[in-house]
Amino acid sequence: MGARRFYVISGGTMVHVAPHFSLCAPAYGKVGYDLEHGLEKAFMLEAEANGVEADHEVHLIRTKMAFGREEKLPGEAAVFKGAGIPYLETNEDLLKVIDYLVRQPETKGIVLAVAVCDWQPAQIDSVHLPQEIDRVTEFGKKTQRLRTLGGQRFMWMDPTDKLIGKVRQARKDIFLVGFKATTGQSEQEQYITGLHLLKNASCNLVLANDVQEHRNMVITPEEAKYHVTKDRAEAIEGLCQMIVMRSELHFTRSTVVEGDPIPWDGDEIPENLRAVVDHCIKRGAYKPFQGKTVGHFATRGPKDGIIYTSRRKSDFNKLAKDGLLRIDTVGADQVIAHGAKPSVGGQSQRIIFDQHPDVDCIVHAHVPLRPIDEREDNGVGVVPVREQRPYECGSHECGRNTSEGLREFQWVPGVLVRPGGHPLHMSDEDHIKVVMLDEHGPNICFSRTTNPDLVIELIERHWDLEAKTGGPVSLEAPV
Repeated sequence: MGARRFYVISGGTMVHVAPHFSLCAPAYGKVGYDLEHGLEKAFMLEAEANGVEADHEVHLIRTKMAFGREEKLPGEAAVFKGAGIPYLETNEDLLKVIDYLVRQPETKGIVLAVAVCDWQPAQIDSVHLPQEIDRVTEFGKKTQRLRTLGGQRFMWMDPTDKLIGKVRQARKDIFLVGFKATTGQSEQEQYITGLHLLKNASCNLVLANDVQEHRNMVITPEEAKYHVTKDRAEAIEGLCQMIVMRSELHFTRSTVVEGDPIPWDGDEIPENLRAVVDHCIKRGAYKPFQGKTVGHFATRGPKDGIIYTSRRKSDFNKLAKDGLLRIDTVGADQVIAHGAKPSVGGQSQRIIFDQHPDVDCIVHAHVPLRPIDEREDNGVGVVPVREQRPYECGSHECGRNTSEGLREFQWVPGVLVRPGGHPLHMSDEDHIKVVMLDEHGPNICFSRTTNPDLVIELIERHWDLEAKTGGPVSLEAPV
């Protein structure tokens, strides 16, 4: 197989109303050049660091609005020819380009930095004449011109189709980067708006930029945000670095077969796991976004390779109703899930259970560490922290990073007393391992013999269950 290709699509598109009149999203493609150069540099530096030959190509695909007086680049010309268009000008042309790129097996990534026209004409009426006399319902370059002699017109518009979501509907292996522009939003409003795009289109990353505040941020599927800055060049450089790091990750796809849920109150679930998760739910650790919560939890099944785990795209606050599901590990790159897709953290669970035989239960939530001065034991050196930025949650690399970061939790002497004076004592059967994934959240791992009060005490002392890494997701935001 030849070089893996990344395509950066940049500029603005239009929708033709009549031969002389169009709706458009004005954008002239500067960010495309910055992304092309940034990705080429990032791939080159990665290859040099690893002592290998670079095997990526980066191709800039500009809309006609972004061309100016320039000629087509060789990569552009090849894509336009394959898509059956002379130029990329309209939303329809963009759809043809996307369809063509998705069909090419060497397509590794698409950075959709194009401003897509969000509106199309539905109907035009005269303000002064009876509607049935001068109504227009057919549009495009081949229709009649709109005559100004008729005076004022009233245009009804419909939203255009969201094209970005079509990329990963057909090719889950394509690394997809979306762009979202906002206007005068607060940081959290901007974050939530970008998160809507990321989740709806199944993007791997989204760069959100506010055109009034000049604030940029890179948003991830694990609902974190990085490179929050008003320095556009800094944000683009950070985005390119994250594309290079995260596009090389490996994932296990699950095969879903029929199966009944594992009841949350059933005998299969250790009582201490149920107690810890119920406490986290009660304290608000799992905050829904679009009706779903992030995080995961699991326990070993009755045989090696069997895990009872949380469901993907579910609301953990309804756990008593939904229960868990069973997954069977089939080799390193395949799992069979009974009844539904497992949480994306299932790969981390499999690696942890394999590498830490003393661990039976895993709890993961997207909650931040308390500030050091708010932790009763000062927290110094107690909770290990691992970087999350290079890894998308659910990848093999994220799982290994998590497992390798786990450390046996060591209580600071003199702090094993709960508020109210009730002492807690650790025995030889109380095994707790922890790691904090920076900007992501903790993995709390323990044996089925561990006292759940110890685990809850640990969580409450070190993590803020009412907060969320990345920030709140409950603000109202425009879609």
